[in-house]
Amino acid sequence: MKVLQKMMGNMEITKDLLMLLIIGGLYSLSIALSNTFVNVFLWKQSGQFIDIAVYNLSIVVFQPITFILAGRLAKRIDRVIVLRLGVTSLSIFYLTVLLLGDRTDEFLILLGGLQGIGMGFYWLAFNVLTFEITEPDTRDFFNGFLGLLTSLAGMVGPFLAGWIITRMDQMIGYKTIFAISLTLFFGAVIISFMLNRRTAKGIFSFGRILAERKKNHNWNRILYAHFFQGLREGTFIFVIVVWVFITTKSELALGTYGLINSAVAFLAYFVATRYIKTAYRKKAIFFGGLILYAALFLILFDLSYAKLLTYGVIISIAYPILLVPYVSMTYDIIGRSWNAREMRIEYIVVREVFLNIGRITSIVLFIITITLFNGQESIRYLLPIVGIGHFLIYFCIRSIHLPPLSDNNVVLSNENGSNG
Repeated sequence: MKVLQKMMGNMEITKDLLMLLIIGGLYSLSIALSNTFVNVFLWKQSGQFIDIAVYNLSIVVFQPITFILAGRLAKRIDRVIVLRLGVTSLSIFYLTVLLLGDRTDEFLILLGGLQGIGMGFYWLAFNVLTFEITEPDTRDFFNGFLGLLTSLAGMVGPFLAGWIITRMDQMIGYKTIFAISLTLFFGAVIISFMLNRRTAKGIFSFGRILAERKKNHNWNRILYAHFFQGLREGTFIFVIVVWVFITTKSELALGTYGLINSAVAFLAYFVATRYIKTAYRKKAIFFGGLILYAALFLILFDLSYAKLLTYGVIISIAYPILLVPYVSMTYDIIGRSWNAREMRIEYIVVREVFLNIGRITSIVLFIITITLFNGQESIRYLLPIVGIGHFLIYFCIRSIHLPPLSDNNVVLSNENGSNG
């Protein structure tokens, strides 16, 4: 902990903040090991983009539904328990994949549902805990350092998974990495017992916070921004991975792609965390989104592994430039919104609903495109449409101006930190 404090200017690093970073790191490593290869695993069984799209659509449909349910639960029980429900559901997902083996393509909606439910519980609890545990002056550090851990996991995970799969019989290799992910999630459950209890009181008022966007300009604009964020993420989260595998026919090459990209992102997150100050947030979001969109045109035609690697390096630089200030701005907007102390859970849920509506829209457009037009070739014409999402974030947030913190929300992140 002292090392972290020294690295980041001797700011106060609490035990809960450290434990949440460790849980986030374990989650990131587990996802980095397996999630990329779940899509490839499905591709190798069916060879159809429609199957992968249905699986991913199931995830993003179940995820917002679970967010709403998790929000209701988080108003009645300890939010750390909600976090454990998420990790446990993700463990069940990997256990199910292990049991189904080469029959996973027959249970796409079931598997997508389990993944979506797990992510819904996990991210609701993790986001709310982030909101409460971090202060305005530690928020950029937390988001940036979590980005560093995610990048480090992205360096180790895909490459290690690709190496394991190519060294073993492929079915055994896939089962091995899914089993490792299962173990990491179990470790995250154990670590969660070290977090202080954090309860909330009151009625879950999802509709009231949804309607708040009519009164709160900043809240309305950041919700539109999250829709456009999801518009890109929904399709890109699986198309690029499968393209890399189709181009190389090698899990190790896919792992190397992840290693190189995450190594670049690791450095980029460190720089972004240190040098992107509050005054430069909007400019950083603009340039990050512009670079992400421009990079796309490198890979639309005449696809090659070298072009994909170059694309990966460029977006690995651009994502931290965009996300570090964007995530911090989002939390600051929530922290300054109406009744944020009592309604912080509802704000997180509404935000995630808009994000996943964007993802659903993206994948539905993908399914319509490959169904009505020329299969895989039509994907190249869809990507510039949904891929503009991150660039449009800037045009949503450029009119946002943050007011000073009020007495109602200045102590948000310190509340409910008892040792009970």
